[in-house]
Amino acid sequence: MTKERIIDFSQTKAEPKWLLEHRLAAFEKIEKLPLPQIERVKFQRWSLGDGTISESDVQGNVADFIAMDDNPKLVQVGTQTVLEQLPMPLIDKGVIFTDFDTVLKENSELIKDYFGQALSFEEDKLAAYHHAYFNSAAILYIPDNVEIDEPIEGIFLQDSESDVPFNKHVLIIVGKNSRITYLERFETIGEGAVKTTANISVEVIAKEGSHVKFSAIDRLGDNVTTYMTRRGHHQNNATIDWALGVMNEGNVIADFDSDLLGDGSYANLKVVAASSGRQIQGIDTRVTNYGKNSVGHILQHGVILERGTLTFNGIGHIIKGAKGADAQQESRVLMLSDHARSDANPILLIDENEVTAGHAASIGQVDPDDMYYLMSRGLDQETAERLVIRGFLGSVISEIPVKTVRDEMILVLDKKLEKR
Repeated sequence: MTKERIIDFSQTKAEPKWLLEHRLAAFEKIEKLPLPQIERVKFQRWSLGDGTISESDVQGNVADFIAMDDNPKLVQVGTQTVLEQLPMPLIDKGVIFTDFDTVLKENSELIKDYFGQALSFEEDKLAAYHHAYFNSAAILYIPDNVEIDEPIEGIFLQDSESDVPFNKHVLIIVGKNSRITYLERFETIGEGAVKTTANISVEVIAKEGSHVKFSAIDRLGDNVTTYMTRRGHHQNNATIDWALGVMNEGNVIADFDSDLLGDGSYANLKVVAASSGRQIQGIDTRVTNYGKNSVGHILQHGVILERGTLTFNGIGHIIKGAKGADAQQESRVLMLSDHARSDANPILLIDENEVTAGHAASIGQVDPDDMYYLMSRGLDQETAERLVIRGFLGSVISEIPVKTVRDEMILVLDKKLEKR
């Protein structure tokens, strides 16, 4: 890794001086900071970045985007934007949904004010690496007092024929008292088998009184080794409802965090994950209560097939001064193989009195009584097992606000089950 590569990339992109300085400051921290701590997941020898930074070309037929619905949408393949769709009434209200480069040219200060606010490059080695080496990004900006009923979609596709690292940054800023529904997809496309890495960071800045419904389906391929972080930054009375489907095929470590900085802020994190083959997935889901009367709830359900490994770490941390805070969590894993491996680790860190906190965790196999009941009604074993799994994961899937996306998540899950 050399800073000359970063300088060359930044100058080629004509990035402003402040961003180059930001990249270089992050670069200097990479060797000084520890790796993130993901309890009970041994990922220290994984390749999570080779120090290259470049742009990718769009290869082949990526999709027929012309046939898509007309709701607000941004589609990127690798580092390239292939579709922007934003209705004029939203543009007139000041909504922005475009690639990073466009906003840097037209309103650089908007990015400068918020970039890294939710996830600082000083947090750990992989965060520093991301800030130094991210090669593409998108920004969604919602002004104050704007309510958008239709879902806003961010679709970020990784080309399986490209060896360019998939280092993506998504910055979402939701103004005071605004309300949106955001759908996000990270997906590998094509039939290639090129091994690469992904370092993805999604920052959601929820200003005072705002409400964000955030849903995501992650479907990166088995040749992509991924570090992903999604971070919520909650101001007073701000709410983010997360519904996250982790359906990748390759090895993954993930941080899904909400920092409840404001009084009365609220985070509801629902995560569903499936591991199969010899895949390893380690997921930290964390809520940190800083504000008074802040509420953070975590619900994680996972399924493991074959020789897969899935680790859920649920972390609730109530900081000194957060009186009236509430931190609750539940992690449950369903194992469908004697060769599978799982951990469900509840962690509560309480530094204040006059608070409420609780946790639950379980690991088990499909209930034989459930299977017997369904099969006695004429269902074969495979169909019965699939229904049990859908019911087990349904508490998260049902939270996704768009039916087509819910159906897609079920379809992805069914495909994983068919591979057994």
